[in-house]
Amino acid sequence: MDEKAVLELVFGQSSSDSEGEDEEVRFHWEEIREVKGLWVSRNFLSPHKQSTLFSNVHSENWFTQPSNNQAMRFGDLPSWATELSHSVRDSVLAASDDDQLLPLPLDLLLRQPLFDQMIVNQYQPGEGICAHVDLLRFEDGIAIVSLESSCVMHFTSVDNELVSVPVLLNPGSLVVMSGEARYRWKHEINRRPGFQTWEGHELDQMRRTSVTLRKLCE
Repeated sequence: MDEKAVLELVFGQSSSDSEGEDEEVRFHWEEIREVKGLWVSRNFLSPHKQSTLFSNVHSENWFTQPSNNQAMRFGDLPSWATELSHSVRDSVLAASDDDQLLPLPLDLLLRQPLFDQMIVNQYQPGEGICAHVDLLRFEDGIAIVSLESSCVMHFTSVDNELVSVPVLLNPGSLVVMSGEARYRWKHEINRRPGFQTWEGHELDQMRRTSVTLRKLCE
């Protein structure tokens, strides 16, 4: 039995295969070949779904003060975050429709729940994240959804810091990391002037919101 058949046996058909208004949804995945285990889906969320997710985030009232720019949840996630996790799984499963490798390994997709920890960050222009590898208290398999502003995330090998791979994250995109990408590469977003360039053009610096989903170790 192939990977797609196993997943459909456990979880049923993905939303991309079901009838209804989502019937035409097609997730397109790009493998970042320089970083094994790193994949990007640039059309993960439609503009309407981006707006809905943004509204759900702000309905939590986490960012009512200028000094508040990060929120974390552990264990039981809000219903909208659980739905987002299901959408991540569906989008990965849909990759098998195009005879692609699965962006996340099968053993990760089969775990329940797929994610049980969430961090939401809201970055003002010029704010970013330092180069890091996520803590080992989290299992393999990390998903990051970007909203509002595009940015360039740089991946740097922990074995050779001279090796750096830029990846464009547009609003509505989903990036997943597993294996080497999760454990052997640092990722950072440097939004200082001169660092946010793509194809020779400086990106406009606007507010950016990100939703990161992870799974706590037992």
